[in-house]
Amino acid sequence: MDAESVKVMAAALCMAFGAAAAAIGESWIATKAMDGMARNPEVSDKLFTNMIVAMAITESNSIYALVISLIILFVS
Repeated sequence: MDAESVKVMAAALCMAFGAAAAAIGESWIATKAMDGMARNPEVSDKLFTNMIVAMAITESNSIYALVISLIILFVS
């Protein structure tokens, strides 16, 4: 394999793992938040806000993976 194909495969793997980790993390956060809201409906507003913040932080993982993938592709 030449260097260009190795770079493309490395970027693809980086993006695949980054996106998969974000998807698993967000689904886990949503599951736990919905479970908490079902058990204690009085605090559902606070739980929902915290869930959105936690999902945004988790989503930043896939954005970092995208940045690293672009660095792998276009730098060096």
